[in-house]
Amino acid sequence: MNLSTSKANKAIKFGDFIFICVGTPEKKDGSADLKFIRSVVDSICTEASENKFVVIKSTVPVGYTKSVKERFGCDNILFSPEFLREGSALYDNLHPTRIIVGEKSERARQFADLLSEGAIKEDIDVLFTNSTEAEAVKLFSNTYLAMRVSFFNELDSYAEAHGLDSKQIIEGVGMDPRIGSHYNNPSFGYGGYCLPKDTKQLRANYQDVPNSLISAIVDANATRKDFIADSIISKNPKVVGVHRLIMKSGSENYRSSSIQGIMKRIKAKGIEVIIYEPVLEEGVFFNSKVIKDLDEFKKLSDVIVANRMNSDLNDVKDKVYTRDLFNSD
Repeated sequence: MNLSTSKANKAIKFGDFIFICVGTPEKKDGSADLKFIRSVVDSICTEASENKFVVIKSTVPVGYTKSVKERFGCDNILFSPEFLREGSALYDNLHPTRIIVGEKSERARQFADLLSEGAIKEDIDVLFTNSTEAEAVKLFSNTYLAMRVSFFNELDSYAEAHGLDSKQIIEGVGMDPRIGSHYNNPSFGYGGYCLPKDTKQLRANYQDVPNSLISAIVDANATRKDFIADSIISKNPKVVGVHRLIMKSGSENYRSSSIQGIMKRIKAKGIEVIIYEPVLEEGVFFNSKVIKDLDEFKKLSDVIVANRMNSDLNDVKDKVYTRDLFNSD
């Protein structure tokens, strides 16, 4: 039976499994803003009976699911993290790298079986954990990826500062099978909706635990943006053109894209910034003019900043500043 409704009580009435996939945006202190998911959880847990199975898919702080169970005195809620990439969410749903269910029970196994049956990929690794450990898996996984991005970005910063060939160094490092050649393409910093938010949320969870590395991963992203901005400013441009705001190729999402941080730093020095971004309908983006015509954009720009290189810029390569060495994400 297919039912579309905007009414929570209707969805709860007809659903055996109730998925909560609500945004938990980042607050100023780096922790997750839980007001949206709290509202949904309150509504569902008030309406749902014990025979309903509530699955939280939103990214939440470690310990959140346990706290909800205790608050409502119910045991029919579990956490199961998503591992979806920008631009390939459907593929990742059908070909999951793993399935993690934050409960050890027969109903948890039934839920995992449903996810496996809905996938095209076979022989999917499945792990059953406690809810709090499942929440930690999501945050630590994304923070590790952010750490890897930051490592190769700082390698690239060192190489560029000393006139070395970053690509040669990265290729040599990646030949070690323990390291590999994945997630190694330099960028302007990790961005998008998940990595910046999840790294800061994990750091917030370390409030009472000594740490150096987790905080450094967060700080490294700002350091990389400073380095990139300084490298562009050193070219003494009057007008800097930003070619695409999107986080990476194949995506139309520019939320929290690293290039926006570069823009802010350049503009703070009084340098004019213009933007070419087909996704934008507005004529202005954060007080920077949006140029709709690509040829005009190229002509007006003294330096063209591109987080990811595009064949559209081949005719003005001498103007382009990018750290995209492998033409990949």
